[in-house]
Amino acid sequence: MTCHQEAVSAHTHPIHCWACGTFALLSFLWLSQQLGTSKRRQCLTMAATLDQFCGSVFWNASFLDRNDADLPLCFEQTVLVWIPLGFIWLLGPWQLLPMCKSRTKKSSVTQIYFTKQVGERKALTVLLLLVALTELIFTIIQGLGQQSNSDSQNPAVQYTNPGLYVITWVLVLLIQDSRRFATCRDSWAVFLFFVLSLLCGTFQLQSLIRQAVQGSISDIPRFCLYLLSYGFQLLLVIISAISDTAPEMREAAKKNPEITASFLSFLTFNWYNRMLLKGFRKPLEVDDLWDLKDTEKTGLVGGMFEKNMQAGIKKARRKLEIRQRKRRHRSPITNHRNGLSKAQSQDALVLEEKDQKQKKKKDKGDIRGDYTKHWLMVAIMKTFSRNLLKSVALKVVYDLLTFVSPQLLKLMITFASDQEAYIWHGYLYALLLLLTALVQSICLQQYFHLCFTLGMSVRTSLMTAIYKKALTVSNATRKESTIGETVNLMSADAQRFMDFANFVHLLWSSPLQIALSIWFLWEELGLSMLAGIGVTVLLIPINAVLVTKARAIQVKNMKNKDERMKIMNEILSGIKILKLFAWEPSFEKRIGLIRAQELKGLLNFAYLQAIAIFLFTCAPVLVSVTTFAVYVMVDKDHVLDAQKAFTSISLFNVLRFPLTMLPLVLSALVQVNVSTQRLERYLGSDDMDTSAIWHDTNTGCAVHFCDSSFAWERNSDATIRDITLKIPHGHLVAVVGAVGSGKSSLLSAMLGEMENIKGHINIEGSIAYVPQQAWIQNATLKDNILFGSPFDEARYQQVLEACALLPDLQLLPGGDLTEIGEKGINLSGGQKQRISLARAVYNNADIFLLDDPLSAVDSHVGRHIFDKVLGPDGMLGIKTRILVTHSLNFLAQVDNIVMLVAGAVSEQGSYSTLLANGGEFAQLLSTYGNQQDNMPEEDIIVGMGEEFELDGDPEPGAEEMPADVVTMTQKTEASIQQKNFTRSLSTSSNMSLIKASQRKLKDLKSEGEVKGQKLIENEAVETGKVKFTVYLQYLRAVGSGFSIGVFIAYLGQYVASAGSSLWLSDWTNDALQISENETYSATQRDMRVGVYGALGVGQAIFLVVGSFVASRGAIRASRILHKQLLSNILRAPMSFFDTTPTGRIVNRFAKDIFTVDETIPQSFRSWLSCFLGILSTLLLICLATPFFGVVIIPLGILYYFVQQFYVTTSRQLRRLDSVTRSPIYSHFSETVSGLSVIRGYGHQERFLLHNEKIVDINQKCVYSWIISNRWLAVRLEFVGNLVVFFSALLVVFSKDTLESGIVGLSISSALNVTQTLNWLVRMTSELETNIVAVERVHEYTQVANEAPWVTAQRPPLNWPSKGEICFIDYRVRYRPELELVLDGIHCDINSTEKVGVVGRTGAGKSSLTNCLFRILEAAGGKILIDGLDIATLGLHDLRQNLTIIPQDPVLFSGTLRMNLDPFDQYSDEEVWHSLELAHLKSYVHDLPEGLSHLVSEGGENLSVGQRQLLCLARAVLRKSKILILDEATAAVDIETDHLIQETIRSEFANCTVLTIAHRLHTIMDSNRVMVLQAGRIVEFDSPEQLLQEESIFAGMAKEAGIVGPQISAL
Repeated sequence: MTCHQEAVSAHTHPIHCWACGTFALLSFLWLSQQLGTSKRRQCLTMAATLDQFCGSVFWNASFLDRNDADLPLCFEQTVLVWIPLGFIWLLGPWQLLPMCKSRTKKSSVTQIYFTKQVGERKALTVLLLLVALTELIFTIIQGLGQQSNSDSQNPAVQYTNPGLYVITWVLVLLIQDSRRFATCRDSWAVFLFFVLSLLCGTFQLQSLIRQAVQGSISDIPRFCLYLLSYGFQLLLVIISAISDTAPEMREAAKKNPEITASFLSFLTFNWYNRMLLKGFRKPLEVDDLWDLKDTEKTGLVGGMFEKNMQAGIKKARRKLEIRQRKRRHRSPITNHRNGLSKAQSQDALVLEEKDQKQKKKKDKGDIRGDYTKHWLMVAIMKTFSRNLLKSVALKVVYDLLTFVSPQLLKLMITFASDQEAYIWHGYLYALLLLLTALVQSICLQQYFHLCFTLGMSVRTSLMTAIYKKALTVSNATRKESTIGETVNLMSADAQRFMDFANFVHLLWSSPLQIALSIWFLWEELGLSMLAGIGVTVLLIPINAVLVTKARAIQVKNMKNKDERMKIMNEILSGIKILKLFAWEPSFEKRIGLIRAQELKGLLNFAYLQAIAIFLFTCAPVLVSVTTFAVYVMVDKDHVLDAQKAFTSISLFNVLRFPLTMLPLVLSALVQVNVSTQRLERYLGSDDMDTSAIWHDTNTGCAVHFCDSSFAWERNSDATIRDITLKIPHGHLVAVVGAVGSGKSSLLSAMLGEMENIKGHINIEGSIAYVPQQAWIQNATLKDNILFGSPFDEARYQQVLEACALLPDLQLLPGGDLTEIGEKGINLSGGQKQRISLARAVYNNADIFLLDDPLSAVDSHVGRHIFDKVLGPDGMLGIKTRILVTHSLNFLAQVDNIVMLVAGAVSEQGSYSTLLANGGEFAQLLSTYGNQQDNMPEEDIIVGMGEEFELDGDPEPGAEEMPADVVTMTQKTEASIQQKNFTRSLSTSSNMSLIKASQRKLKDLKSEGEVKGQKLIENEAVETGKVKFTVYLQYLRAVGSGFSIGVFIAYLGQYVASAGSSLWLSDWTNDALQISENETYSATQRDMRVGVYGALGVGQAIFLVVGSFVASRGAIRASRILHKQLLSNILRAPMSFFDTTPTGRIVNRFAKDIFTVDETIPQSFRSWLSCFLGILSTLLLICLATPFFGVVIIPLGILYYFVQQFYVTTSRQLRRLDSVTRSPIYSHFSETVSGLSVIRGYGHQERFLLHNEKIVDINQKCVYSWIISNRWLAVRLEFVGNLVVFFSALLVVFSKDTLESGIVGLSISSALNVTQTLNWLVRMTSELETNIVAVERVHEYTQVANEAPWVTAQRPPLNWPSKGEICFIDYRVRYRPELELVLDGIHCDINSTEKVGVVGRTGAGKSSLTNCLFRILEAAGGKILIDGLDIATLGLHDLRQNLTIIPQDPVLFSGTLRMNLDPFDQYSDEEVWHSLELAHLKSYVHDLPEGLSHLVSEGGENLSVGQRQLLCLARAVLRKSKILILDEATAAVDIETDHLIQETIRSEFANCTVLTIAHRLHTIMDSNRVMVLQAGRIVEFDSPEQLLQEESIFAGMAKEAGIVGPQISAL
């Protein structure tokens, strides 16, 4: 058992026992009055026996009936000795268990350890044992000497007590020795025993000292031995406060001091001092924080929860099946026609068709409506039952002690009003108030510690479960839950559970406190209390209505939040497209509309909360007013005195907390209930079903499809139909077919990603998968290739060379240690594809699934990869390869070809067989084959295609990276070096390139991190105090009118509150002025009740006005801050998105906006409430006892320093929490987007472990913050307890001068101030840590914007009418300090001219495109379009009049129509016409919803080819005079490529077209070809002219296998 566990379990025992000696005294007093005659007689008999046992009187009440009260010696030697001994004897045996059950290796008793033990604790215990033995021997010797004198024999107690102590000290020694086998050497039981022993022994000590002072000590030896024993015990308690760490635990203690902290240190969180000191001296960093305990780590907590979750889901599934069976039984489906005639059946069909859509919707609703329910809470309770039980025990003790203070206050008021009361009564009550408060504080803080730890662990468990589920989730659930929704589950929903766990016990504790308050009030006020109960009961149905309303609003609002985050994710993923098409306003409007709905819901929710707070703040006031009014009115003899009033007021204050918290907890419960449903629906949904994927090793072939049909969704039409196919081991099989024929689906079926309809697939061996769109991680290039496999230098170099990556390593600033941005942002399409292929090759699996890996590379690079990797002589020559391809020129070299048509195999066989058959394959070959003639069989320089960048230029956005991303100077130098390469280089030159790459890598590794190697910089963390301007920014967003209104309303509330307290104090003094025979004046009574009631109602009115005004202001602030953030993010330049991870931006829109929406308004209100509450309370105490002002000053200074000491650390910890949270979401988004790859490689476990690691880093910050709060609370409550103690002491000192009303007011206010002062510091810190969200949002509202969207100079109406482009000495660079990437571009492109652009990597092709759209701004010169300088136009005026078909087809969730025309500018006819020209009309027409067909997130429900055709339709629809094709046909098959080219030639015949070349044949019919090199135009002429000359272009054409006759054919 760890020290932490033992220490916490201490609270399951009555840890307040150490005050038992004092309570025993009170109990005895009370018992002596309460017991009946017979029982009293029994007690007297027992007392007489004890008199004889002690040799003196056991009890004599007269000892207490004087000012210098004392206890009888016999009572001190029996009861007060036996209480601590009984405690240790009961618990001692349990403490010896580690000795018997130690599973760990017994620690060696080293010389150091032995010396330490003997020198400290054991030595003192041995001394105590010797003292007890000495006393026992002395008593025996003395007894032997007195045998002759029977009258003077020693009493029995002098023999028994030393004997008992001898046994006890031996037991303590054994416990101390047994602690060697535990993590923590300190025993909580021994520590509490010593504390209890000292407290009980204090009474005997003061009796002995009193006797010594009076000179009446008769037994000096025993007096000396007692002093020695007491002194040794005191020393032991002091030593026990210091942690005793075993030598072997010292290293662990450095990483986390909590595991070896002493019990006292654990109770007071003293072990955390070092961290706070470090945080005060310098801003903390993640590395400064201590490790989590094993019990708090994600792996352990998540594992326990997973086990209980699976058991819960299993039961819930059975219940779901029963429900579904019952539902089917109630509404049987009759598909058969029951003997209808043909005509009747036709009518039935018509009716069926009519209702088909409604039925579909209804079915969908049913499916969505029923799921595995009611398991999540049970799983959480099972997992954390131990924590829950401990916190329940602590909360019960705390709640019971809460009612002790009002009773002590009652005694204090009685003492103050009784002139004959002994002064020691006052001191005793004051001391008891302090002791009660101290025990309460310890219980409360340990309870909170458990609750917050529970919240943290629940959040961790849920986040881990969501991540794990995302790795195994079925396709149906993936479509239901987008990335945005799932991120929301991780952020908002898991956070709700965490917040709710902090107050979950109030669900039972509040009713308990309410019931006890009512019972005690009944004792005080009798039947009058029923009036108060009536008011409370009336409020319950109102609360029920509010909760129901709140729930409905919350459900709706979570949907809005999900939808907003979903669109936001898409915006950030497709930001480049939005900018190129100038679509930002459309998406800004979409988000704005959802946000308006969300804020409307939030405002309604805030109003409901305000009403709830109003009712429950009114509740104690209404209860007290009605109760006091009824009390004084029902009976003329009832006069309200101070004792009743202030005891009742104290009880009403106790009642206020549960009544205030209950609605908030119920409101939180509503939110958690909504989150529970969402989480149960997601976590309980079906996993990916891989039962159709078999792994039988005896089939004799690598892959065997057995009559297999698969679909993307359950109950939908099959995408892959009736496939029976055998692929032998070691074969290369090509899968060909048109776009949408099911080629990628075939691979997905093998990966288990699809729903099985019939048949199965048998796979022998491991799989490596290369997807059509390369998935690249935000890691180094090397890590992307290794992908978790062990590093093998020789194999690694071989893979780099085979995948043509060595030239890229020469160009990348950090070589293979260059960090790749999210989604491979700083790589070209070709580089990404080759890295994806290299990952598969290095993985060395048995079967390789290759989804068109050659589409993004040029033909001769494709040839190199085919020869070196895929072909019979390649690295994978002996492996099984299934290659989906659109390239026809490699098909002659494959073993087998499978032709797919509409998801079915139309023909299969070898190349020659299929040609001979003359089927569809032969037709395809004859139509397009001449465009893809094989390359000349000669040695070609590896990677020289890279030189001419035919494998894809850096993707849009790659070249505009800042200096530290892809250093342009290095790129330019590399380009200049490449100029010197000749195309006649032999293979030996290639080897030198490999060596150069290896040398560069070694140099990089020796130099350490190179500039440009790191792409994503660590997120900036603000340090130091939150600037006051941040608060002002928030208040400005709230609005000055609202801010002032809230302050005035809250001030009014507390003025009314203080007024009612003073009025009540004055009212109670009426009782002193009325003599026995007088009756209370009815007028006076009514006036007292009326004013008191009016002040109470005034408080409530001020509060509700304040709450409503605050709600309006908060929503205004939320609207303004979100609007500013969204507006600025959409106007940020592309370079910002390239260097900022999506998760970081998403975090601003998710967690930070959530904080601004919901947390900050609450923190502001709470802070203002606490601040004004404390001011009014301190004023009241000072009015009652002016001397209290003297105490306030030192206490105030102490508060200030504690707060400053704490806030510095706490603030920084909250910032670290925010910063360490972002990687969790980034990693999650990355995982979801690469799910098929992760599953394909079977790397789920590795990704899970990485997720656990980053969650643990975040947990460290959260846990440290939790402890810092508890550290603060313990210290503040201690000071607050001193406030109560001093106010009570001042009452004792001023007893004769104070009225009872003032005494009641002073102490009841002091009892209130403890919690409020604590809350003020907490709220100050809470506000400061939450306001960081405003700071973070503001940081992104200050990101530099690109040029204005619209300027004063607008272009003419039909501009550009001609499409003439003129570059005049155009220069551009990425940053002012960098080299030019385009240097002196000077050319004219005529109207309707078709220009092809080619060039090496870094030549500036994409830069040229980006400059036309002003993604990059000029550093010199200008671009004229139709004679107009584009730099003078607004960005949208420019971009809306140009059209681009990008390399990566990006689609957004929404309808097909929205994806084509987001502004609804075009008619349906025009949209259909554009689809027809893009060859998609028939496909869209066949869809049930047509243009309203919903496109899923990222366009996942369309093939890549179909997405590319949709991008073509966009261009056709817009049909501007200038069209840019950025390698637009890279991902489509030959046939689709041909269709696209035909459409472009016909539809854009009157347009100027710039084509960035990918397949050379696409630009061979251009009017002119522009060859770029190192940012300059080196050739610009017609392709015919360039081919005739010895030009660079001619060399490229030759290498690509394009010769004269083919050109004319094209």
